[in-house]
Amino acid sequence: MNMTLFPDVVVNGETIPLAAIAAEAQNHQAPKDKPGIAWRKAAQAMAIRALLLQEARARGLTPDPLELAPGRWETEDEAMIRALLDDAVHPTPISEDAIRAEWAKEPGRYRSAPLWDVSHILCACDPRDAGERSAAEARARAILDRLGEDAKGFSKAARDSDCGSKAQGGHLGQIGPGDTVPEFEAALRGLSDGQMTPDPVLSRHGWHIIRLNAVAPGQMLPFETVRPRIAEALEKAAWAVASRDFVAELARRATITGASLAPI
Repeated sequence: MNMTLFPDVVVNGETIPLAAIAAEAQNHQAPKDKPGIAWRKAAQAMAIRALLLQEARARGLTPDPLELAPGRWETEDEAMIRALLDDAVHPTPISEDAIRAEWAKEPGRYRSAPLWDVSHILCACDPRDAGERSAAEARARAILDRLGEDAKGFSKAARDSDCGSKAQGGHLGQIGPGDTVPEFEAALRGLSDGQMTPDPVLSRHGWHIIRLNAVAPGQMLPFETVRPRIAEALEKAAWAVASRDFVAELARRATITGASLAPI
């Protein structure tokens, strides 16, 4: 990317180095044929960062970096911005009425996790190896062709599985969300009781033929159980709105050239 094509970004007289914007641009997605979008997003992010750091210094705040994970600490700039937001952003507390109203919009959203009783046949391969992947897919499709619509013959067909569950006719037992790889779970969610996947499903383990034996839908949870989750979500949303308003007020009072704070 030719950085000389882009104007200097200046926030209240402070020029942001072009190299810093170029580094930040790596964190922003844009179409391959439109790298300027990533640059504009990066310039905006760096302008907001400069605004926040300037305000933190004006308030006399000092950084106190936190340990984010073992051996990984906030930078001083990150600690300064966090201190500023803690000092300046105070959204209105969420009322009990607001929490209950959010729940009442659609109580059915709040359910316990479903349980799926599942069987599968695995034709193992390394998906990164085109030859292995193709051969394993051919095996899986041949098994499917033999089964046809006869889902009841699944247990017998599972003798050809590469999974240890073949000793149980391919039966995996009851599983819930997050218990399997994403591709397997996505296929499960599209099945009805007693139904098999019409085509093999590829995961990092190989090709799966999946049969949903039965599903126990999640039960609707009472308000008292989900209240903390709803309150936390509303508090996060309120904080996000208040922080955006705070940045917008800083920008309104600032002189910024070379970057726009309007949504991109």
